[in-house]
Amino acid sequence: MKNVQSNRATHKPKPGSQKSKGLFRGGLLKLILRILKITVILFFAISILWVILYRFVNPPITWLMVTRGFERKSAGKEWKIDKEWIDFDDIADPMKRAAVAAEDQKFLDHFGFDFKAMEKAIDKNAHSHKLIGGSTISQQTAKNVFLWPGRSYVRKAFEAYFTVLIEVFWSKKRIMEVYLNEIEMGDGIYGVEAASQAYFHKSASDLTSYQAAAIASIFPDPLKWSPTNPSDHVRHRQYLIRKNMRRLGPLDF
Repeated sequence: MKNVQSNRATHKPKPGSQKSKGLFRGGLLKLILRILKITVILFFAISILWVILYRFVNPPITWLMVTRGFERKSAGKEWKIDKEWIDFDDIADPMKRAAVAAEDQKFLDHFGFDFKAMEKAIDKNAHSHKLIGGSTISQQTAKNVFLWPGRSYVRKAFEAYFTVLIEVFWSKKRIMEVYLNEIEMGDGIYGVEAASQAYFHKSASDLTSYQAAAIASIFPDPLKWSPTNPSDHVRHRQYLIRKNMRRLGPLDF
C-alpha cells in the first residue's frame, strides 16, 4: 500500500510544470465559457422581457434623448426633452399616412425589413458621398427605443435583432404608435404631439394632410430641416409625401 501511495505522489503535477499550466488554462477556459454562456442567456432573457414590457408600457425615455440633452448642455443650452405621449387612436389619420408615405410604404406588408429598399440604398450609397438610409419604420423604432445613436455594424446587428423581436411581440399598430411618439422631431422635440404643438400650435389629433406631410418631411434630418420654414429640398419632399399619401390604399392597423 505504501508503494502505491508513493507512486501516486510521484505522478502529481508540480506547480509550474507544463501539466499544471495546462490544467489551469483548461479550468480558466471552462470558467470563461461558462460566464459567456450565462451572459448570452441573460442578454436574450432581458431583451425579450424588455420588448414584451414595452408592448404594454410606454417607453419613458431613450438613449438618443439623453445624448441630445447632454449635447445641449455642452453647447451652453438648457436641458430639454419636450415629449408628450399621444395614443394611437388620437393621432390624426393624415399623420399616420404621412409617416408611411414618407418612410416605409410597405410597412403593413413586410416583417420588419424591406430588402428591395435596402438594396436600392446600398447601390445609391456606393455612387454617392451622401448616405441614404433604407431602414423601415420597424427598424427605426427598434433603433430609437432600444439602442444608442451612431453607425456601426455591431449596432446594425442589434437593430436587426430588436426589429425581429418587436415584429414578433408587438402589433403593427403598436410599432407605429411607439414610432410616432419617440421619433426626434427637432432640437429637444420628440414625438408628433410635441412637434405638432411646437410647429402648428395644435394637437396631433387635429393635423391636416398638409401639416402632417410637413412634419413627416423632416424625419430624416430634424435638427437641420424645418416643417414651417422649409428649404426647396424639404418643400419638394412635402410635395412627394402628399402625392404618396393619395396613392396609398386603406391603412388597416
